[in-house]
Amino acid sequence: MEELEMVLLEGEEKMDKSIEAYKRELNTVRTGRASASLLDTISIEYYGVPTPVKQVASVSIPEASQLYIKPYDKSSLKLIETAILASPLGLTPQSDGVGIRLILPKMTEERRRELVKLVNKMEEQAKVNIRNVRRDINDDIKKLDLPEDDEKGYLEDVQELTNKKIAEIEKLTAEKSKDLMSI
Repeated sequence: MEELEMVLLEGEEKMDKSIEAYKRELNTVRTGRASASLLDTISIEYYGVPTPVKQVASVSIPEASQLYIKPYDKSSLKLIETAILASPLGLTPQSDGVGIRLILPKMTEERRRELVKLVNKMEEQAKVNIRNVRRDINDDIKKLDLPEDDEKGYLEDVQELTNKKIAEIEKLTAEKSKDLMSI
């Protein structure tokens, strides 16, 4: 029975990790408002080590559509500026010698719809990840040679857990889509 508990716990943990990864991925999708999480995927080569921008600079939001990045070390200003230009954000950094200002342009209706489609694709991938974990758990349960009724009960429990996690993903997607479409 300990083996069964381990299979179930590990499976739930993997599902939770998939959801966390999905949340991080959602944070990279730009809405109309400024958010420090836009910089999560941007790193610079800082003393030979790839370092996230958030670790070498403070990020503030002076206005709803603006980010201000102030490096702790002024020598990294140019590196941050170059990294932002090279990133898929499509934003042009404006340096004032002390920090970098990122102004987020207003999004068009068409762009909002494209982003909602992108979020829906990301949602589908997250659901596939959850289902793959379910399949792995089910395979592990079947290998345990449990009595048929017990096995069936555990497989139903796994399906219930899967449904709960997929509902969580759908909720996150709905919130992000609503956020994208609000002006």
